[in-house]
Amino acid sequence: MKKGKRTILTILLTLLAGLIYFYLRLPAINLQDPAFYGFFFAMAAVYCVLRLLFGGAALKQATAPQVVSEIKRVALVPAICCLVLVGIFLVGQLVSAPILRARSYSNILTVERSDFATDVREITFDQIPMLDAVSAARLGNRTLGELADVVSQFEVAEQYSQINFNGRPVRVAPLVYGDLIKWFNNMSQGLPGYVIVDMVTQQAEVVRLERGMRYSPGEFFFRNLNRHLRFQYPTFMFGDPVFELNDDGTPYWVAPRIVKRVGLFGGVDVNGAVLVNAVTGASRYYSLENIPTWVDRVFSATLLIEQYDWYGTLSGGFINSILGQQGVTRTTAGFNYIAMDDDVYLYTGITSVGTDASIVGFALINQRTKQATIYSVAGADEYAAMASAEGLVQDLRYRATFPLLLNIADQPTYFIALKDNMDIVRMYAMVNVEQSQIAVNAPTVEETLSLYRETLLRQSIIHTEQIIGTYAEGIIEEIRTAVIEGNTHYFIRLRGEDMFFVITAADAEEAVLLDEGDRVEIYHTGGLYSELVSAYRIVRR
Repeated sequence: MKKGKRTILTILLTLLAGLIYFYLRLPAINLQDPAFYGFFFAMAAVYCVLRLLFGGAALKQATAPQVVSEIKRVALVPAICCLVLVGIFLVGQLVSAPILRARSYSNILTVERSDFATDVREITFDQIPMLDAVSAARLGNRTLGELADVVSQFEVAEQYSQINFNGRPVRVAPLVYGDLIKWFNNMSQGLPGYVIVDMVTQQAEVVRLERGMRYSPGEFFFRNLNRHLRFQYPTFMFGDPVFELNDDGTPYWVAPRIVKRVGLFGGVDVNGAVLVNAVTGASRYYSLENIPTWVDRVFSATLLIEQYDWYGTLSGGFINSILGQQGVTRTTAGFNYIAMDDDVYLYTGITSVGTDASIVGFALINQRTKQATIYSVAGADEYAAMASAEGLVQDLRYRATFPLLLNIADQPTYFIALKDNMDIVRMYAMVNVEQSQIAVNAPTVEETLSLYRETLLRQSIIHTEQIIGTYAEGIIEEIRTAVIEGNTHYFIRLRGEDMFFVITAADAEEAVLLDEGDRVEIYHTGGLYSELVSAYRIVRR
């Protein structure tokens, strides 16, 4: 074969090998992606091997020095290119090192400080998410089992995304193919729907689509979501795509575009996202400021926690983060999510380096905009609160889930589900962040909230004006008294009611003057869930 033909054939076969490698491994054509360097080195090696193979007949008759000389000649240009890339890689690693760029790392996340009670509005018991990820997945999988035609071919994806959907906190997950054979049987129709679990009502359902989803990470060939993204955006680096729903319930994949802010390889951040319609595959890139408001999860929890840790540990310089550690803070070991203002916020506690079981505050970070706010609150960390909640039911051996942070009567409060060894939620607990000894538990969220408010009131931490409860109005049908632990208690039943309202003379001196037939307003701390309801104020009309 003539030299020109050998060169052309070598280039074409190298390009073919590169295309196959690109198809299988999906590296970004980007100097900030370490996988790109492996891709280039592999292609250089393929080129050199092919050049030597096509010159094999001549090399068989050559002496050893001639063979070495030919190898050097063939590998010279690829070797120079590889050395240049190695140099870029090494220099990039050096200029990206935190020891040299501590300030740059700490500036990636802009943090503001604010007041918790002002920013985080109080919610009523019927708005509190009652499910953790494990319980939501259990409900979703059980719902799928009720549909015989679906469960025989599909499963629910392991990863549920917590999002806001039409003003409700929900977890959603797409269906996935049961195995390769079931993919062959169903690929023409696609995935028939997704599972949605309401975290407040604990209702789960399988939503069927008119047209199946044809693009997902579990697909093959060009319908595989990651391959679909790579061939449309060959230079973009992507984070893990997140399954979400728009306001109409149309399923989308949100693929964050990853960039490196520090040097060549340091300071991972997101500057936009590609939204892919899971049904049609239509995609569009949005810069960070233009991402639609229905999107909730652009920044992953792990990335936001990493960025806060850079802020908390490196703001005073790298040396200070190791030796002096003045003002150094870090996130606690866990995190959770808070639904607020139609967005999802990452919640995590903030602790000083070296302290145990306590926090100096907590952070709320918007997962769509990366708006980060710190609230200074000294108190127990999440795991101390979990231990406090488990202590209330130690005889039952229930296990506490990771807390959800709530505003209850302007008090930062840990809300915790207590589960048995079958992962079934049996009770709920509330623990005050600043005073973890204030902890209550009950079988329902309503009872727990009522008991917690009553405890705060009796501890004089809050006043009656801060109670978001209700009141009963009517005519006293029956009134009884009893002295308990030296305090006179009044048991009042209104006309047409079965329950008694209980109030002490210490809480309401006016109770001494009440008689049957008086019209009163009785303010209490929560729902009417038993025969005795604690009251905290009474007004005679």
